[in-house]
Amino acid sequence: MMASSYNAKEEDGNHPGAANHAGAGVVKSKKPDNTAFKQQRLPAWQPILTAGTVLPAFFVIGLIFIPIGIGLYVTSNNIKEFEIDYTGADINNPCYNCAKNFSWNSTTQCVCSVPFTLEQPFESNVFMYYGLSNFYQNHRRYVKSRDDSQLNGDRSALKSPSKECEPYRTSEGQPIAPCGAIANSLFNDTLELYHIDSNGSRNEIPLVKKGIAWWTDKHVKFRNPGGNDNLTVAFQGTSKPVNWRKPVFDLDPEDPDNNGFINEDFIVWMRTAALPTFRKLYRIIQKKSSTTPTLPSGKYVLNITYNYPVLSFDGRKRMILSTISWMGGKNPFLGIAYITVGSICFFLGVVLLIIHHKYDTRNNSADIPN
Repeated sequence: MMASSYNAKEEDGNHPGAANHAGAGVVKSKKPDNTAFKQQRLPAWQPILTAGTVLPAFFVIGLIFIPIGIGLYVTSNNIKEFEIDYTGADINNPCYNCAKNFSWNSTTQCVCSVPFTLEQPFESNVFMYYGLSNFYQNHRRYVKSRDDSQLNGDRSALKSPSKECEPYRTSEGQPIAPCGAIANSLFNDTLELYHIDSNGSRNEIPLVKKGIAWWTDKHVKFRNPGGNDNLTVAFQGTSKPVNWRKPVFDLDPEDPDNNGFINEDFIVWMRTAALPTFRKLYRIIQKKSSTTPTLPSGKYVLNITYNYPVLSFDGRKRMILSTISWMGGKNPFLGIAYITVGSICFFLGVVLLIIHHKYDTRNNSADIPN
């Protein structure tokens, strides 16, 4: 009994030593303050789902989503696209010999020509893409294999690249610029487009190579070391990527504003794709006259300088010509998704309405059946 009394006094803070331990002799309670927030008495709204509130919501969502989906789907289908596979896997493909006899050590470049016909003219600006299949740019090790500081023009990173770039960090004792697996696998096929007129002569279609990269990439994320002047000196003491035919400062010798790390073809490639089948913007064919189409219907020839092998990993290569709309490129999925969701909501609304009218036999009696 005495022990119990003693312990009780200690808990109450009445023990002579309690004042010393508590400072002022007042025991601090762990009980939360008596406020609306700490006692969870804040006002709240708890909706009660009834047929009168749920059924109109289903019908409204359906009536809104279905027209939007139809509009998006029709807009996407109005976008014209034309696609050519020039992988060369088939013996009947004009690029078969180039693909079969490709060699990294070859001093000569293989050129193949693929004729095709446009049945319908392409109005407004036309965008030329190259497409790759079975190429996994989303692989974790591949995505990390780069040095953003080096690509931003940091001189220290230029001479000492990040270890994430291994095994494409150094070559022959010199740092690689740009380093990493992404840069090393840069797409480097050259595509040229010709229109065959009624006389059988070839007329080259001018392809614009500026304006294909994001503005933020071109002017913020990618910078040449020491500015754009004399890139040969700026990249002195570095080595080109293993699979490149020429160094980074010679990607576009005709245009200093599109050379080195700020080369737009290089910038477009460095923005990795999320799926193994993807396309990237290659060139823009600008409309010259409001009275004539950008690409009239007729015969064309695509000239390819075959520098990029894909047969080793069962890949495919494509050239795509496409127009765009206010919603961007051709993408029927968004319209189909809106139509599907709207149709499901409308269908569920009808089903629930029938069930509500057929089986709503509730009475107002408070009697509970046994």
